[in-house]
Amino acid sequence: MITGEYPPMQGGVGDFTRELARALVQMGHQVLVLTSRQARGDPSDGVQVSAEVTNWNMATLRQVGKWARENQLNVVNIQYEAAAFQMAGLVHLMPLFLHGVRVITTFHDLLVPYLFPKAGPLRWEAISYLARSSDGVIVTNQADEQKLREAGKIRRLARIPIGSNIEDAPPANYDREAWRQGLQIPADAALVGYFGFVNVSKGVDTLLEGAAAAIQRGVDLYLLMIGGNVGSSDPTNAQQMEEAQQLIHKLGLESRIRWTGYVDNPLVSANLRACDLVVLPYSDGVSFRRGSFMAAITHGCAIITTEPEVELPELRDGENVRLIPRRDADQLASAVVQLAADPELRKRLGNNARQLAGSFSWDRIAEQTVGVYFG
Repeated sequence: MITGEYPPMQGGVGDFTRELARALVQMGHQVLVLTSRQARGDPSDGVQVSAEVTNWNMATLRQVGKWARENQLNVVNIQYEAAAFQMAGLVHLMPLFLHGVRVITTFHDLLVPYLFPKAGPLRWEAISYLARSSDGVIVTNQADEQKLREAGKIRRLARIPIGSNIEDAPPANYDREAWRQGLQIPADAALVGYFGFVNVSKGVDTLLEGAAAAIQRGVDLYLLMIGGNVGSSDPTNAQQMEEAQQLIHKLGLESRIRWTGYVDNPLVSANLRACDLVVLPYSDGVSFRRGSFMAAITHGCAIITTEPEVELPELRDGENVRLIPRRDADQLASAVVQLAADPELRKRLGNNARQLAGSFSWDRIAEQTVGVYFG
């Protein structure tokens, strides 16, 4: 596998790659990972991690070919996300340097790379070229599958959802009420969780405005912002964080927000369990490519999120999730008011979300991925 990020670097692509690699090892495959120098492997995973890359430039592409030949690899799986590869344009030429090796590219999203000023349509052409020059392509959601099918000339295209990078496994002797007390949350208050980076696509501005409106409508609400704020890969997250802080001050929410910062998976699990509901107002709509959403359903959370870009029949509004329009703080506030006052609805949403999560186990994902590798 080739990935721009890998733990302990903060980012969903790195977490995904590690979980998939571990599942493949459990199936009996030998897995090697080539990634950035900030990463490191865990010997207990059984994955051979080469954290050697400083820049994704032409020298690195030659290194990729040499690495594949020396290790006599059968398959190279590129885990593609433009931000994880530092927006490097040459990454899209990688299959050209992997002669004699089957190349599968997993697109974690189809956001275009920067390339150079005024690149315009060439940015999408770079993604299209990578897809067409690969022996097979994996997408994680229906919208991306549709877009690549329309692009055409792709040899094999498969949709395989991601799983949760966060197991439902809080620390030993976890006590929910004690945990909430440690966060200084009043016993009768509604604790609303948000998980993930402060990214332009995550709708944090809508979250903050909706939370402020719900408080004005009488909800004793606190926000728990779970995880690192900006991550390791996307430099625009820092600007989004600065804008979020300005909005928090404008709305007078400082005393209502708790920040966990980057924490290990068991602590993420503990924080998710502590929430009464989780709000994920993605500006481009909910999708099964979102690791934060997958973590929330795995934990059986009562989730408020935004309507998907394309129809997802697995999601049933009011049954396993509460869906609201995108970029609509007023509707978000109404949904929060509704769920905060209805524990039975929260329980039903959470139980049904946990059932949905059973369809996204890493064993199943690994089996489907192997089918693309060798099919």
